[in-house]
Amino acid sequence: QVQLVESGGGLVQPGGSLRLSCAASGFTFSSVVMSWYRQAPGKERELVASVSSSGGNRNYADSVKGRFTISIDNAKTTVYLQMNSLKPEDTAVYYCYVARGLLGSWGQGTQVTVSS
Repeated sequence: QVQLVESGGGLVQPGGSLRLSCAASGFTFSSVVMSWYRQAPGKERELVASVSSSGGNRNYADSVKGRFTISIDNAKTTVYLQMNSLKPEDTAVYYCYVARGLLGSWGQGTQVTVSS
């Protein structure tokens, strides 16, 4: 059974930082693509960043380039999202997603709120 458990969300002031974690289990942590998505109130879910299990092929949304970094720890089967220089518009529920061929699974999400 695939499980993705996110953690690390919270309330932070503009300009601050957070690191999200997504602990994965229930599948072989190879040849997959791990991604972070986010969904703000009243908006569609959007891709924030993705990385292959080899650690290469990193992609970022234009809105987070230069501020967010996605990384993967194969030994811990965990993917991280380091978020720096946070802005109020980064406020959203952040979801972890794994793509395994034609199959995909979501985590439950973690709330990130950027506000003074």
